[in-house]
Amino acid sequence: MATIGSVSLSAPAHASAGLVKPLAELRAFWRQFVAKAFNPYRPELHYMRGPGPAWRAKHLGHQN
Repeated sequence: MATIGSVSLSAPAHASAGLVKPLAELRAFWRQFVAKAFNPYRPELHYMRGPGPAWRAKHLGHQN
């Protein structure tokens, strides 16, 4: 009859250490994704379409 000595069912320490870096990279990716996807600043809402009436009065008002 064969006997089994000590059998470890848990993963070795070096195997779990190999998962830390990919998980950290995945977490960093999601943080950046959420920050960019849900950023409240929308520059297209603040886009100036050209000079306003004050600029026209100053620069075009004296031409006849």
